Amino acid sequence: MTGKLGGFTLAAVAVLGLFVAGCGNDRVKTNPELGLNEREAAGRAVFDQYCSACHNAYSASAKKGPGLKRLFQKKFLPSGLPANDRFVRQTIGGGRGMMPEFGGSLTQDQMDELLSYLHTL
Repeated sequence: MTGKLGGFTLAAVAVLGLFVAGCGNDRVKTNPELGLNEREAAGRAVFDQYCSACHNAYSASAKKGPGLKRLFQKKFLPSGLPANDRFVRQTIGGGRGMMPEFGGSLTQDQMDELLSYLHTL
């Protein structure tokens, strides 16, 4: 009986090890691995600097603000506004609710790059 239990325990440990190894893959993918072009990669840098403290890019899970996975594939933003460039740009620039405004912090090019990146999520 000990042999079977010992075999089971060893197998369980092996399966658990594979599970943990798969779940622990939090390595950040590179821009080429994500298929980002130069403009989108620049937008990712803007996102990392200004947005990542409050928003997850590749997850729908919330941080301080909502996760942004598939942001433009949804019909509406979390605010209820249509999920399009106009309202995303308006929200980033002017803020909304708890989100601060970034219109004075981002150049037009940075805003355009950020929107390009957000479309890849």
